[in-house]
Amino acid sequence: MELLANLGLGFSTALTPGNLLYCLAGVFLGTLIGVLPGLGPTATIAMLLPITFTLPPISALIMLAGIYYGSQYGGSTTSILINVPGEAASVVTTLDGYQMARQGRAGVALATSAIASFFAGTVATLLLALFAPPLAEFALKFGPADYFSLMVLGLLASVVLAQGSLLHAIGMVVLGLLLGLVGTDVNSGAQRFTFGMPQLADGIGFVVVAMGMFGLAEIIRNLEREGDRTSAVTRITSLMPTKEDWKRMVGPILRGTAIGSALGILPGSGSILGSFAAYSIEKKVSKHSAEFGKGAIEGVAAPESANNAGAQTSFIPMLTLGIPSNPVMALMVGAMIIQGIQPGPSVMVEQPALFWGIIVSMWIGNLFLIILNLPMIGMWVRIVMVPYQHLFPAILVFCTIGVFSLKNTEFDIYFMALFGVLGYVFTKLDCEPAPMLLAFILGPMMEEYLRRALLLSRGDPMVFLRRPISATLLALGVLAIIAASIPSLYKKREEAFRGD
Repeated sequence: MELLANLGLGFSTALTPGNLLYCLAGVFLGTLIGVLPGLGPTATIAMLLPITFTLPPISALIMLAGIYYGSQYGGSTTSILINVPGEAASVVTTLDGYQMARQGRAGVALATSAIASFFAGTVATLLLALFAPPLAEFALKFGPADYFSLMVLGLLASVVLAQGSLLHAIGMVVLGLLLGLVGTDVNSGAQRFTFGMPQLADGIGFVVVAMGMFGLAEIIRNLEREGDRTSAVTRITSLMPTKEDWKRMVGPILRGTAIGSALGILPGSGSILGSFAAYSIEKKVSKHSAEFGKGAIEGVAAPESANNAGAQTSFIPMLTLGIPSNPVMALMVGAMIIQGIQPGPSVMVEQPALFWGIIVSMWIGNLFLIILNLPMIGMWVRIVMVPYQHLFPAILVFCTIGVFSLKNTEFDIYFMALFGVLGYVFTKLDCEPAPMLLAFILGPMMEEYLRRALLLSRGDPMVFLRRPISATLLALGVLAIIAASIPSLYKKREEAFRGD
């Protein structure tokens, strides 16, 4: 009964005209940026953060959430039509979706993607509504030492799940923690790592870092590979799957939803890992495994349901624990802090309308997405063929305006450019920037909880091992690093992310 009352509060919040409008705007923008290769949800949300400063907190977070899970829908369109994944989580969809398009079944592939995404998103949101409250209630028992250990576990998990070298990922986490220390120490008032520059006294803005590392760096990368696009189809015929298609897609959608929902909670790239895992499992259990890579409908249904389920369940640790599980959730945490909301389990108690309004808006957003994706496929086909050299100047302008509007200083623009170059260089060196952004967001929070724990224990570091919750979390983190360092598992991890 309590769940029904909470959902009633959520519906009354999400169904207001203003919030409905922002939900529609969010999922439309999400679909659009998913369709346009090279403009991902992280860069888009970073660009739109300054706009949300003037919005009510609930409306702002509903719109940003819609952009995220909407981009998972749109990313499949480019994967199927031009063999270029709009999102990293849609990489696997190119294997069979593009082949279906070449066989004249692009409409069926797009419809399969939309149906799988809608079902997975709806089920994952139900799981969010069921499991978020007890997890938040359990999190209220956490002390400062437990929160510190939880954040350590989150960073270690992001290292394990990051692409590329384990050593590179650890280095990116350390860099993120160091960048998070820049500014004024809240306890002593001393300035740290500012190098005498007063502009750094308040620290480096995470919007500046995010726009540079994910916005400008992505522009440079996409200008490099602009010539890689090859269109498989310019006209969509039938959208309706056949009876045989329905029989073949039901099992993969159910399994993909279960896999994606479980892996989406993990810190790191849960939705990406989910899509790879779902595809691999379907290839092993399917009666039509020989067709995989040649246009198997299971190869579209499984990864698309997994990445959308993962996108929805990634909100669970963010809403209940205040711990971001991926770069987009890190930006969502930043948006909450900017709006004066302290992320964590207290949100459900102190801001129930916001908590349940966001959850219910996901159901509404999934309905909007199925309406947007199927009737408007013709428009998405035309948009997807827009040359990137016509898009990137507008993206660059939006990034610059967004950063300048934060403090009205050109210093932030120079810093954004610096992080853009760094992001591009890191990519060339196979250093994934996502762990760095997570560490940058969590670093100041970790320092605060570390100091609180040591103050309460009078400087005794053993407090982190004496508390059962803290000790368990640290042990899990150590086991994750050890497991990832085992040569055989490390090799499989590298092959999985390369899609071998």
